[in-house]
Amino acid sequence: MIKLTLLHPLQSIPVRSWTFEDEQVVRLGRSTENHVVLFSAVVSRRHIELRRSGKTWELINLGTNGTYLDGKPIVKVPVVDGLIVHLARSGPKIQINVGPHPSSVELGLRTVKPRDAKAIHDPSGGAHTTTIPIPNQQEVGTSREEEELTEAENTRNYSEEEY
Repeated sequence: MIKLTLLHPLQSIPVRSWTFEDEQVVRLGRSTENHVVLFSAVVSRRHIELRRSGKTWELINLGTNGTYLDGKPIVKVPVVDGLIVHLARSGPKIQINVGPHPSSVELGLRTVKPRDAKAIHDPSGGAHTTTIPIPNQQEVGTSREEEELTEAENTRNYSEEEY
């Protein structure tokens, strides 16, 4: 089992998480073809790849703006439980947890594979969403990488399918 958690940029509290039980490879990036999609200007279409080998995982950087661990760029690292990486120097923070997962039956949860998530429909309105406020751009500021993006990337019109 591997769990990816997007952390709040200032307070390092969880904003959203994804859990994968049976995947051998988990991809994260801007492209909708990834298992985890993050719409950030500094995140590459295919930014990182997590590969399972037996019971261990390895993180591979594929991003143009790099992936950073403790402020240092990485190419490939073994994943340890609780690992936190930045996508780009000042991009989103992702925490990675690996290991045994409490039984879904014990928790009363339903396990859904990521690719099937779009097929879920809850007509009773029983789904619950928690929103964590994110500071506006003036409070956070912009990174040099964001400011240096080309005009083409800033004005790209994404198709309906990419959202």
